[in-house]
Amino acid sequence: MASAFDLSSLQSRARTAIEVARRVGMEAAAFRAEALPETLGVENKGLQDFVTVADKRAEKAIRASLLGEFPDDSFLGEEGGGQSGERGTWVVDPIDGTTNFIRGFRHWGVSIAFISGGKILVGVIYDAAQDRVFHAIRGEGAFKEGKPITAAKTSDPNHAIAILGHSRRTDFEDYLAISRKLYERGIDYRRMGAAAIGLVRVAEGVSDLYYERHLSSWDMLAGVLIASEAGATIAVPPLEDLLSRGGPVVACSPGLAGEFAFLMEMEGLAAGQ
Repeated sequence: MASAFDLSSLQSRARTAIEVARRVGMEAAAFRAEALPETLGVENKGLQDFVTVADKRAEKAIRASLLGEFPDDSFLGEEGGGQSGERGTWVVDPIDGTTNFIRGFRHWGVSIAFISGGKILVGVIYDAAQDRVFHAIRGEGAFKEGKPITAAKTSDPNHAIAILGHSRRTDFEDYLAISRKLYERGIDYRRMGAAAIGLVRVAEGVSDLYYERHLSSWDMLAGVLIASEAGATIAVPPLEDLLSRGGPVVACSPGLAGEFAFLMEMEGLAAGQ
């Protein structure tokens, strides 16, 4: 199904999402800087899976701003739910990396994607650690604070850095096995705890890989588009599958796509999104 949106309408949505992500992200950061532990309102959704009053406030603010500007769009958020619509849908994680946010680790962000016609059309991420906004419109390149960014040109695995994600939805032994494979190939690796931020690190050439075995759609869609538009090699399931049940993501520097092909094969993915 083709998208009903021309470039002008997508540019309008991107401008609004950039402003909203920056404002909401800065407000969340200011709230966290001043908040006492008892005022964060932490709720446990599952083992090591949390939500705070800041997540809920941020999602409410994002929803109100986006739908106030584009009332015919649909909205799907991590905290408040919703569903994708036939015309176009905003898919939002108000604070990606909530555990980091709670404990004061700097790697968290606001992730906003706009989808239509089975494609990710706009991706916007506020990166709290850098106080910068990344964005992409499908087919128009990727940007950090309005300046073009590109994936790294790394071709030697001994010079590569990878970021791995893991949650308790997947087997820890698999995570250890992949870590060992990377180690044996001479690849250094990190774990950050925020998929959106890991994906923009690939987009800006800081990291050569972001891999996680299972994410929800709101965790990855904006970052997948930004990394893809920056020239990274991307492998994810079809958008319909991601919306209904989530799935794995592989995003890597193009010169190392062969090195990381074992991850795509393991997950049954083909490059391209």
